[in-house]
Amino acid sequence: MPTYLYWGEDEFQIAQAVQELHHALLDPMWLDFNFVKIVAMADEQIIDGLNYSATPPFGSGDRLTWLASTTITQKCSDTVRSELDRTLANLPPNSHLLLTTSSKPDGRLKSTKLLQKSAIVKEFSPIPPWKTDAIVTFIKKTAQNHQLELTEAGVELLADTVGNNSRRLHMELEKLKLWQGDRQGQVDTDAIASLVNATAHNSLQLAKAILAGDLDRSLSLLAELMGNNEASLKICATLTGQFRTWLWVRLLVESGERDDRKIAEVAGVGNPKRIYFLKQEIRPVSASQLLQAMPILLQLEADLKRGREEAAMLQTAIVQLYDRLSSQAR
Repeated sequence: MPTYLYWGEDEFQIAQAVQELHHALLDPMWLDFNFVKIVAMADEQIIDGLNYSATPPFGSGDRLTWLASTTITQKCSDTVRSELDRTLANLPPNSHLLLTTSSKPDGRLKSTKLLQKSAIVKEFSPIPPWKTDAIVTFIKKTAQNHQLELTEAGVELLADTVGNNSRRLHMELEKLKLWQGDRQGQVDTDAIASLVNATAHNSLQLAKAILAGDLDRSLSLLAELMGNNEASLKICATLTGQFRTWLWVRLLVESGERDDRKIAEVAGVGNPKRIYFLKQEIRPVSASQLLQAMPILLQLEADLKRGREEAAMLQTAIVQLYDRLSSQAR
């Protein structure tokens, strides 16, 4: 199947996947003849790319036509859809068409339906920061790809330090690979702590600081995140997701549920072993307090989407959360 649709906001992972196609399909000696990248946002650019892809390759190797940042799965004229239909039905077997976009394809469009039937579709979206189990799994898999074996504690430390940043994870693993050299055995926390910069904070740490009632640290972490150009809506999404998880765990604990596997299933936690640590985190607060936090976070999301001043809205929400979580004796 010579057609590929890669979508998602993780530009680094998409770039890596494109590079893999590049190496697998193209002969370096014939690269100038058989590879083209077109930023395909206008109809004319999309049609030019489709016409190019319909041409058999020259010399040895296959042809790869890359329509980057394409809008064909968000809006598509009848002319472009007709051209896409014709192209997909007549692509030479050794000519490959790649489309990439950061936006989720609109499943209602005929162009999207055509690609879903004819193309290999892959999503490359960042793992939500509060899904720590998925981040740990991703780190393990990526480390294996780098031929690195990490201790369990080392994986957890990388998850805390790097979070869901796939680009930084790749860079840090490359650094650890160089350090490992001919050494035998697993890479442990001592090596990771000495080589990986742990000064960068993430939104999950901000959530934990708010839950712990440390207002000064919460505001300091927020300032650092904003200084690092972390998107306000992503900060809000992480806080909302983490507080929702804490709320579910607390509600189930207060209802008398003792089975960590059941709690994990209901709370959407992939690894039941995490429930023990979540229970420790929520011990100082009640379900009532966590319930009071949710409207604040939902209002924050609405205010940010209305375009209100981001830093002020986030600071206000943090202070409000601190007040709600401190309203009962800890």
